[in-house]
Amino acid sequence: MDDRIEDLRDRRERAAKGGGDERIAAQHDKGKMTARERIDYFLDDDTFHEFDRFRTHRSHTFGMEEQRIPGDGVVTGYGEVNGRKTFVFAHDFTVFGGSLGEVFAEKVCKVMDKAMDVGAPVVGLNDSAGARIQEGVASLGGFAEIFRRNTEASGVVPQISAIMGPCAGGAVYSPAITDFTFMVKDTSHMFITGPDVIETVTGEEVTFEELGGAVTHTSTSGVAHFAEESEEDALDDIARLLSYLPQNNVEDPPRVEPWDDPERADESLTEVVPDAPRKPYDMHDVIDGVVDEGSFLEVQENFAKNVVVGFARLDGRSVGIVANNPRVNAGTLDIESSQKAARFVRFCDAFNVPILTFEDVPGFMPGTDQEHDGIIRHGAKLLYAFSEATVPLLTVITRKAYGGAYCVMSSKHIGGDVNYAWPTAEIAVMGPKGAVNVLYREELEAAEDTEAHRQELIDEYREEFANPYTAADRGFIDDVIEPTETRARLIDDLEMLTGKRAEGPDKKHGNIPI
Repeated sequence: MDDRIEDLRDRRERAAKGGGDERIAAQHDKGKMTARERIDYFLDDDTFHEFDRFRTHRSHTFGMEEQRIPGDGVVTGYGEVNGRKTFVFAHDFTVFGGSLGEVFAEKVCKVMDKAMDVGAPVVGLNDSAGARIQEGVASLGGFAEIFRRNTEASGVVPQISAIMGPCAGGAVYSPAITDFTFMVKDTSHMFITGPDVIETVTGEEVTFEELGGAVTHTSTSGVAHFAEESEEDALDDIARLLSYLPQNNVEDPPRVEPWDDPERADESLTEVVPDAPRKPYDMHDVIDGVVDEGSFLEVQENFAKNVVVGFARLDGRSVGIVANNPRVNAGTLDIESSQKAARFVRFCDAFNVPILTFEDVPGFMPGTDQEHDGIIRHGAKLLYAFSEATVPLLTVITRKAYGGAYCVMSSKHIGGDVNYAWPTAEIAVMGPKGAVNVLYREELEAAEDTEAHRQELIDEYREEFANPYTAADRGFIDDVIEPTETRARLIDDLEMLTGKRAEGPDKKHGNIPI
């Protein structure tokens, strides 16, 4: 028995070495951790249980039969993150460059299947050269098996991807299906075709970083949600993100012990919204003044900045935040911001996270580019997402709520549970100036002092229509509240809405305007 135990220990040690000391050193030279080091850092101490550490590939071509490394380039298993069960797989770049073959894919599929079986999140740490060429179509089939499981798991368990090296070709589609994607600056890249292929086909010269680096994908393409300074930062923020989320779609998000006074009335909120209706302000100041102190985790911070999304807590409860930001493009909704907000709303709804909307929106972005690129279709995504949501929906209108954008931003008409307005709110079909120009065109043309008369009419229109009280009289706004009351009222409302359940008509699924 002693000999057999010694043999087992030797095999385990060999599996732990992956591609060997030389390749581990090369990984460190690039500023990257190995697959096992990432897992050890990410999971709680002594909680990792590994699957399939002794599996090897079945390939007999291109000399592969001489290169059988235990684990076959991916480390899989489960452990705990802050005491909560989490499944994980990590590509091992020291083994065949982390390329995916048939056995590699089977290992990943097993851990994903198990995550679905028990209802726990799955986190993928990606660092791979892509499909293993030596295994041909078997590797492509392996990718497709993973994609199918990503799709089946979508909306059932949280799926998070971290890109910690190259991710090219078909390998990018699994992270694209998952809920959130983290990238590490300078060391991670995602693209369908690399710079060399692009130059050959189009003649365009582009660097890896410009084409598919973390900054590009978190600010320009919107493919990734977080750009981190280091792998440790990425893993820390994944753990923080998980703390806001339930384990699966039949659980509620965890409530933490509150640390902030639920009755706190932030006096600075009374000064946030400027008296001048066209003057910008930063909606982050509103969010920070209302949610539990220091709890806001922004998602896609550098993409489509005219809308802000992220997670926060109210008296220890998780909420998803969706907010127009008047500081960027006046807070208008355009194609990218509509897409960004719609996908976030659908995630929150899938995982029982209540949604708190802060609204200051003058409308949808005008322009031929927006119209020709499909603002109607893309704007409808956000309308669809809020309309189908069954989680508690709370809305606070801080200033402008004009036209169709008023309807879209979680209005009472599309399912808002509690809708408030501050006294500074203006709820109307359009802004006072535009409305006056339409309603009084002939009268203005005949006036002796056109501009003076226009301003008089604008002031009359604003007092009559562009205020929260007409909507409140109709019941479209539940109450007009002082800014300092907002936090306490929302906390009480969230408690009131606990246990809300809403059932829609029986159907396979709707047809969102993709």
